[in-house]
Amino acid sequence: MIPIKDDVPTRSFPLITLLLIGFNVGVFLHEMSLSDEELEIFIRTYGLLPLDLIHFNLLNFITHMFIHGNIAHIFGNMLFLWIFGNNVEDALGKFRFLILYFMSGFAAAILQSAVAILVGDINIPMVGASGAISGIIAAYGKLYPFARVYAVIPPFIFFIFALPAWFFIGYWFVIQVLSAMFIPTSLGGVAWYAHIGGFLAGWYLIDNLYPRAKKIVIYTR
Repeated sequence: MIPIKDDVPTRSFPLITLLLIGFNVGVFLHEMSLSDEELEIFIRTYGLLPLDLIHFNLLNFITHMFIHGNIAHIFGNMLFLWIFGNNVEDALGKFRFLILYFMSGFAAAILQSAVAILVGDINIPMVGASGAISGIIAAYGKLYPFARVYAVIPPFIFFIFALPAWFFIGYWFVIQVLSAMFIPTSLGGVAWYAHIGGFLAGWYLIDNLYPRAKKIVIYTR
């Protein structure tokens, strides 16, 4: 399912969400300017290798979140970040939103790296913001479970479906879990465990680190 928009209004300007999108796009434009050899060096230098977890390479735990593999990768991530991020930022405030984003990203990186080390895939670098964004998706699901998410569902791309957020996000999470179970990590591609780790972190953090978020009036139109 591909989200198009939601129906939750925001009360404040989503500055951090837009800055994150802008920075990600800026880094991707830089990637596009590199030759194939330069791009490989760039990813190996700033992407996250599983052994970075053991070596405590904290810089790469941050930099890998701003690198993307192709246009579809960055477009999908930024689309989800915009649709769900602006409302979560509005609910939490800018500083707490930023902490939620990065802590979810760190949790995603830790779980994906740990799994890769256990199964022996230590030479595949991980890049992308999807782990951090997964935490934002989880937070949105707790804050606005009955909001409507308007989405297209391939192959029915000419129809827009209005789905409750709890269903859209629950379905999305189940897909991540099933994919992690049945798609070998040695093939590379999507870091399913990063999605799971980021989601679980966001689900936990929204209640335990930011309890005032529970007082938000849930949007149920």
